[in-house]
Amino acid sequence: MSLHWLIALLIMAGFYLGWIMTDIPGFTPTKLKYFSWHKWIGVTVFALAAIRLAWRLTHRAPEMPSGMAPLQKLAAQAAHVILYVLMFVIPASGYLYSSAAGIQVVYLGIVPLPTLIGPDAALKVVLKTVHIWLNYTLLALVAVHTLAALKHHFIDRDGVLTRMIPFLR
Repeated sequence: MSLHWLIALLIMAGFYLGWIMTDIPGFTPTKLKYFSWHKWIGVTVFALAAIRLAWRLTHRAPEMPSGMAPLQKLAAQAAHVILYVLMFVIPASGYLYSSAAGIQVVYLGIVPLPTLIGPDAALKVVLKTVHIWLNYTLLALVAVHTLAALKHHFIDRDGVLTRMIPFLR
């Protein structure tokens, strides 16, 4: 539960920074600072997602409500798989985009991460586009995920949301 909310907060912060920093014209100190923070958040999300995946592989997910329709169960499972994939692929695409742009990622301004690909102007454009569209895909999926959680709480009243937000009990 803690990893869920920590990753969710970091993803929201990273998305917000990405939205704001790309609207700042030129290369200002603020824009460069936001780009650094955005990258640090991405690396952190990737690492925490790896920990979360390891946890999920060694611990069973809670059972879905017994009254839930089979199609809903399948949709929920598919959405969770896609969320996990996006938690890895989005930071990776951003990391590769930085590499293709010829910019090394230095985690927290201290740890230089290896450059996996060399500068490549054409690949940079592709990776930037991929990174942006994957983020919008994540935004849409998180919206659906949130709406589904609210449906479970207010319409189905099946306790699914209270497993993730204990103070609602």
